[in-house]
Amino acid sequence: MSGWNFADVWEVVAENLPDAPAQVQGDRRITWGEMDRRADGVAKVLLDAGAARQDKVAHYLYNCPEYMESMFAVFKAGLAPVNTNYRYAEDELVYLWDNADAVAVIFHGCFSERCDRVRDRVASVRTWLWVDDGSGPCPPWAVPYEEAAASASERTVPAHGRDGDDLLLLYTGGTTGMPKGVMWRLDDLFVYLNPPSGVDFGVEADLDKVRELCVRPGRVIVPAAPLMHGTGMFTALSAMTSAGCVVTLEGRSFDATELLDAIEREGVNAIAWVGDAFAKPVLRALDDQPGKWDLSSVILIVSSGVMWGEETKQGLLRHHGGMLLSDGFSSSEALGMGTALTTAGGETKTAKFALGPNARVITEDGRDVVAGSGEVGRVAVTGRQPVGYYKDAEKSAATFLMIDGKRYSVPGDYATIEADGTITLLGRGSVCINTGGEKVFPEEVEEVLKLHPSIRDAVAVGVPDDKFGEAITAVVEPFPEAAVDEGDVIAHVKGKLAAYKAPKRVVVVESIQRAPNGKVDYKGVKARALEALGLA
Repeated sequence: MSGWNFADVWEVVAENLPDAPAQVQGDRRITWGEMDRRADGVAKVLLDAGAARQDKVAHYLYNCPEYMESMFAVFKAGLAPVNTNYRYAEDELVYLWDNADAVAVIFHGCFSERCDRVRDRVASVRTWLWVDDGSGPCPPWAVPYEEAAASASERTVPAHGRDGDDLLLLYTGGTTGMPKGVMWRLDDLFVYLNPPSGVDFGVEADLDKVRELCVRPGRVIVPAAPLMHGTGMFTALSAMTSAGCVVTLEGRSFDATELLDAIEREGVNAIAWVGDAFAKPVLRALDDQPGKWDLSSVILIVSSGVMWGEETKQGLLRHHGGMLLSDGFSSSEALGMGTALTTAGGETKTAKFALGPNARVITEDGRDVVAGSGEVGRVAVTGRQPVGYYKDAEKSAATFLMIDGKRYSVPGDYATIEADGTITLLGRGSVCINTGGEKVFPEEVEEVLKLHPSIRDAVAVGVPDDKFGEAITAVVEPFPEAAVDEGDVIAHVKGKLAAYKAPKRVVVVESIQRAPNGKVDYKGVKARALEALGLA
């Protein structure tokens, strides 16, 4: 066996535990045995349509059982999955699927009209699999997913084979530029994601070890964040390596009550979400109705991509002190940069992380940042990391660097190392604000803004200024019925940060309009700020 491949492992899981739950959504329940058979069918349809080794298959789906099931099928067929942001407009879809060389698209029925409008612009796509969501009939140019899932009578094994060198493409837009496909080898992903599942099969691929150790159902997890993004997808992949069950919510926008109901009903052990955009609504629901939900099954809540506040964490722990809250500092192209863990009675500060075992902070001239020096550098991480960006040698060379004889991923996150060895995360250099010659990282300002009692969410952007070059502007979303006083907000920031990091203006908006994964469109927020200030 040449490296770990998720399909090989999941087939063994299905053989060992055919009746164990694999996927749950509302009243829908799919066992491992059922998912294995259905994935064989989808894999067969893709191969019968002419898909060749490592051809790309795009997922254009909301969270649902078909998402991970069809990823299983893609891995079975020796193909490469491609995530698709379901908020994309037509031109963005065309760019993504064309850039990925997609030969198939698996899509929810509600996207039928949009897919139809772009079909003639993505000539490489030969197969369209339609997932029924009650929004209308299957179009004549598509294959019903259920028909495909029922099409196999035996195990689907591609003639071209499959192995650990097969790829998963995780497209990320980052904060600037067009989306780029991060290429992960399945073997590297498996070795990184399997140990947290609770059953560690080791570094060397060995299916006999899976047969020996995978003898009971694994953890029940809820990816509250979208599966189309790394936080949700990687958490689901991790749980499934050791017979876990993935519970997806039915709502297509986050509902704290639905999540809490699912936790109690399904005995959920772990949750993946992205920062305060998810955590604060859950805390409000718990505070409004204390004792309503049994949270005792929850062991872990994982957040990645956007920091969440310490006050929010402590509030959640008041309702269930037995949880471990993990704030992961990672990105689509760099896993394991740092972690912050919070438990009841413990304390961590927002934006402070323990540096990962394979990570370091390096200055622009290649030196390691000295702890307590105040120097700022970029976080770099070695070990199991991506191959590069798909069809983009220039960006790959700029991000994946050889340092001291080792290959590092350096995606552009700036940090400083404190005297105690922890790192303080400052944010991406691509959205850094240069005001009066001083560099200010938006996330540092945003975390302070969100501590103001009237502010529910906040983003800091730089706007043109004759005196300073760029002036910091706070775009804030207040709590319902809360009043925001500009002077008070500015004074609040000055009380916690250097004066030059405080906003010069405050723009109040009804909603920050974060993406479903909790991330911010800085370009869009900046445009709204410019318009509000009459600078557009």
